[in-house]
Amino acid sequence: MLRHVLDTFAGSASIAHAWLVVSAEDGYINSALEGEPSLAGRTTVLYKGGATRHQSVLNGLHAIRDQVDDDDWILVHDAARPGLTTDMIDALIAALHDDEVGGLLAMPIVDTLKRSTSDDRVDATVARAGLWAAQTPQMFRYALLCRALEQATDVTDEASAIEALGLQPKLVEGSPRNFKVTLPQDVALAELYLKG
Repeated sequence: MLRHVLDTFAGSASIAHAWLVVSAEDGYINSALEGEPSLAGRTTVLYKGGATRHQSVLNGLHAIRDQVDDDDWILVHDAARPGLTTDMIDALIAALHDDEVGGLLAMPIVDTLKRSTSDDRVDATVARAGLWAAQTPQMFRYALLCRALEQATDVTDEASAIEALGLQPKLVEGSPRNFKVTLPQDVALAELYLKG
């Protein structure tokens, strides 16, 4: 999954460089990337991963400080979303290149949503109008993203940290194929998408 994501970023003419943040104790990444000439010079591994996504992203941003400008766009992506395509990256960049805040790929909610009680009974049906499921990449300017993540507490994605500053990230329609592989059965679905 990771190699597909890295190949996608390396294959995008819009992406200058990719940094992969992994745990300092990671013992697999070197062998996983061995013999990948398409990634040479376009991808750098940073052994700066934290205990949470929030901390890993912030550590990565601090590690690349001397390689980027404050106004450079940064795209943060989950390796667990191998369905990303260069077309999705291009659509996100095209939609946000002049945006003052930045934004993220997301999918409008089409299912009926239920809020549950503590014993898994339906408590209420939640209106889905205006609800979106967040995806990645999420794209913000370097300095703004650093400031948001440095001030944020208890956020699950970069857009939430930006929202905590009182800003409103733009939603850019993503794709069902850009789902997050979370459960064992998700692997089979990801394989179907990746095989076309």
